[in-house]
Amino acid sequence: MKQPGGGQALLFENVTLDDGSRSAYPVAINLFGSMRRMCISLGVETLDEVGARIGELLELKVPDGIRGKLSMLPKLLEVAKFPPRIRKGNAACQEIVLQGADIDLGKLPIITCWPEDGGPYITLPMVISRDPKRGIRNVGMYRVQVLGPTTLAMHWQRHKVGAAHWREMAAAGKTMPVCIVVGADPASVYSASAPLPPTVDEFIFAGFLRKNPVLLTKAVTCDLEVPVDSEFVIEGFIDPSDELVVEGPFGDHTGFYSEADLYPKVHVTAITMRKSPVYATTIVGRPPMEDYYLGMASERIFLPLIRKTLPEIVDMHFPAAGIFHNIVLVSIDKRYPGHARKIMNAFWGLGQLMFSKTIIVVDKDVDVQNEAEVAWIVGTHYDPERDVQFTRGPVDDLEDASDLAAYGSKMGIDATRKWPSEGFTRPWPKRITVSGPAAAKADVLWEKIRRGWKA
Repeated sequence: MKQPGGGQALLFENVTLDDGSRSAYPVAINLFGSMRRMCISLGVETLDEVGARIGELLELKVPDGIRGKLSMLPKLLEVAKFPPRIRKGNAACQEIVLQGADIDLGKLPIITCWPEDGGPYITLPMVISRDPKRGIRNVGMYRVQVLGPTTLAMHWQRHKVGAAHWREMAAAGKTMPVCIVVGADPASVYSASAPLPPTVDEFIFAGFLRKNPVLLTKAVTCDLEVPVDSEFVIEGFIDPSDELVVEGPFGDHTGFYSEADLYPKVHVTAITMRKSPVYATTIVGRPPMEDYYLGMASERIFLPLIRKTLPEIVDMHFPAAGIFHNIVLVSIDKRYPGHARKIMNAFWGLGQLMFSKTIIVVDKDVDVQNEAEVAWIVGTHYDPERDVQFTRGPVDDLEDASDLAAYGSKMGIDATRKWPSEGFTRPWPKRITVSGPAAAKADVLWEKIRRGWKA
């Protein structure tokens, strides 16, 4: 994972379980751990292609005239293909079904990542639940700790949709069904990690990404649907009368251990699988790790959606070392005084971007994908007293530096050029650039040198 470009995916065929016996199932890891494999997973050459498709859908307008309306049909037909489809009868993910005394999570090659982890963890799951009021399905990627042969601890943070479903059902005294899928088609696995609104079914989004509907089948022991091509499915329920259980510690994607805390217990009612399944997993830790590439996909895919609300945004970037929410870089087409501060406040009120601890705003001619360039511009363009803004609000549950859990401060840095209308009366310095003719001549000379010719 630490190699340039992400390193290769690995398949371990000789896996030793915690009891010393050999696992019946191989383990695959780092499946998404490079930009190239992330693109292959979604069937594109670049991740921006997916964002462009979303942008086209958002721009759909009903044109005048019958010919114009007919021209919309291909796009409308494409949208109609997105919803998942239910397959009845035999499903590959239920070729083997274990229930009752046959259930033993210890027979699955669930890894213990780091020395001080509280136990083995399922780290690349698709956790399926349903809104008890509206019936909308949610698929989230939450770590799950193994407590025993038939019990698990579900780590869903208070801001997550699955946690909201659990709170509603617990308040009503209802048992909550849950399915944990390990290994499925790449678009569905990615969609579980995507920052979608709570009203959007992740399997619909996965169908959009793969340009083909996700096939689902009914779970064996609960009223939920799971992907037909899943490798493993762990079915279970959460009893509202159960006391919360200790989950953690866990070596997290921050590069530090998150402390143990109390979370719901899952009772396993069935384990279903293919005849020859492969167990998919990942390791999180000090970045960059495999999850960085999943995050990069969200950065590129959701940029057009953010631009619908904030069209002045040129680009954004979440540096690996910033762990998605600690540092956010944004370039804008600045149009009026205080524009950068408007963007900061908008991000802090926009979905999971509310967790952004540090937002740095630069002008449109700064390449935010080039972190060294951003550091140069920030260092030369901002005045610490004038251009730094602080606020308080929700922070990620894994934020260790805040005084209170899930609540803390955020900082915005306005590193755009300052205008007289913003109180800057001195001349703004001009950036050093090579003249056009000199640059063209240098390109010709360099090409000769590169080919081994004399200038």
